[in-house]
Amino acid sequence: MKPLLFALCVVFAFGGLSAQTPAWQPSPGHTQVPIWPGAVPDPQPAAGPEATTTSSGKDGLIAGRPVVGVYNVTRPTMTVYSPQGNNSGAAVVVFPGGGYQGLAIDLEGTEVCDWLTPKGITCVLLKYRVTDVGPYPKSGPYPESPMALQDTQRTVGLVRFHAAEWHIDPHKIGVLGFSAGGHLSAAISTHFAKRLYPAVDAADKESCRPDFAVAIFPGHLSLPAAEWDAKQGAKKFVIRHPATADKDLALNPDVPVTSRTPPTFLLQAEDDPVDSVDNSLAYYIALKKAGVPVEMHLYAQGGHAFGLRRTKFPITEWPQLVEAWLGTIGMIPSRIAPG
Repeated sequence: MKPLLFALCVVFAFGGLSAQTPAWQPSPGHTQVPIWPGAVPDPQPAAGPEATTTSSGKDGLIAGRPVVGVYNVTRPTMTVYSPQGNNSGAAVVVFPGGGYQGLAIDLEGTEVCDWLTPKGITCVLLKYRVTDVGPYPKSGPYPESPMALQDTQRTVGLVRFHAAEWHIDPHKIGVLGFSAGGHLSAAISTHFAKRLYPAVDAADKESCRPDFAVAIFPGHLSLPAAEWDAKQGAKKFVIRHPATADKDLALNPDVPVTSRTPPTFLLQAEDDPVDSVDNSLAYYIALKKAGVPVEMHLYAQGGHAFGLRRTKFPITEWPQLVEAWLGTIGMIPSRIAPG
């Protein structure tokens, strides 16, 4: 099986990279805030200090523009982008992708907030932990390290705790992620009943269940993907599953879908060379079986890691599909006129 989950190879490893610069900072007028008041739970060593890189060369451009990546994140932060003009009350916590080894902080982070805030949606950009030490993977709901999911649980709880202060409806808090971040959207959608760390303050008493989830070209969701993951880390694991499980379309057992999994939107290209479309298909099938409202859009072409940047492929119209879907599930005013 092709190592279809190594999202980092597409997001950051096109051509050359420019020299590293210090830790990432948001644009003027926005402040990133540490999500943990003290020591982080389950700390992991990092390959070095946090650094920011920018792709270079023809092969390093997406829609003619470079991609900014962040590495060695050991102190996770969130940056709140408030709506411009009308406020729908909805909020979205955004998870950039990067193979759980880096974060495409502009392509799949700040550019998402530039799209959401004019629509009246508060955007919370999560810079979750990625340490890039040792064999992949090191994050997510894997036995080896739960740190990214811990950061996600903490952040969704913080947003709900500060809902009144930030003019957010506590019943309209969703998540949106790409690639590994798409997997993280599924992980928090299925791992919200119990925190993976001891409570540190009142924010951890709030529910960390998202009210909706959007996963764009997600990885790590099918059984074959999970079995490949289990062989990559410093420790090897056995993925236990029924002998009758579909060898292509069974769900990763570390993403236990139930009827309480929130309504979900899935989008992927069938020619994705990094994360097989079977990831979206497996998750869709599991959601349908559990009675969870789900909408999925598959396109013949589009590849991987396109973000919101316009390309020649129809798949890049996906933001309008998400907006329409958010209206149909009551998170924002519907753009569809009644019959």
